[in-house]
Amino acid sequence: MTRRVWIFDLDDTLHNASAHIFPVMNRAMTQYIQDHLQLDEPAACALRQHYWQVYGATLKGLMRHHGVNPHHFLAETHAFLTDEMVHTTKQLRQLLQQLPGRKCVFTNAPRHYALRVLQVLGIEDCFSLVFSVESSGFHAKPSVRGFQLLLRQLKCRAADCTLFEDSLPALMTAKRLGMRTVWISSKLRKPNFVQYRLAHMLALTHSGLKKGPVYIPAAGE
Repeated sequence: MTRRVWIFDLDDTLHNASAHIFPVMNRAMTQYIQDHLQLDEPAACALRQHYWQVYGATLKGLMRHHGVNPHHFLAETHAFLTDEMVHTTKQLRQLLQQLPGRKCVFTNAPRHYALRVLQVLGIEDCFSLVFSVESSGFHAKPSVRGFQLLLRQLKCRAADCTLFEDSLPALMTAKRLGMRTVWISSKLRKPNFVQYRLAHMLALTHSGLKKGPVYIPAAGE
């Protein structure tokens, strides 16, 4: 018996956000920090990068140390998105439809942004759940708490899940919890907590990963 749950990060996993989206988003976040913390651009940029490195998300540092309203921050820094900024891949929809089991998106992005990107990609109906940063109670990846809340909503065990993700800290958390880990990266060398590496999502077609994890009953089942 199999209980397969496929969990996908959004940006730089299901689509290439680095090409057009991330440069604009980073500038928007830097500008937000400048405006609300009264910092010049170099200081704001350094603070943004520092919080991203320490917490895995700029927002978490701003909330923890500066009392920033997360809803306001997300609305202001993700308002720039246009359909033309999203790189679409026609084969992606077919690939997702061929995967047996449940599929969900787990992203540090706000829900309105995630839904729009998925709609432009033409794959929004492939997922039973879109678990955004709001869904995690703003416990963004790589926070263990965010992962735990996701598993609770999915009503499944970590051992039943495969995470596709470009962020190594998030993959490290997933591995510690017992998930199967797939790193979306063009780098050839992978750390030991990464079980598989794919250069891009479409490489999944020839990887043998589509078989998914085998379900092992827990004690008492």
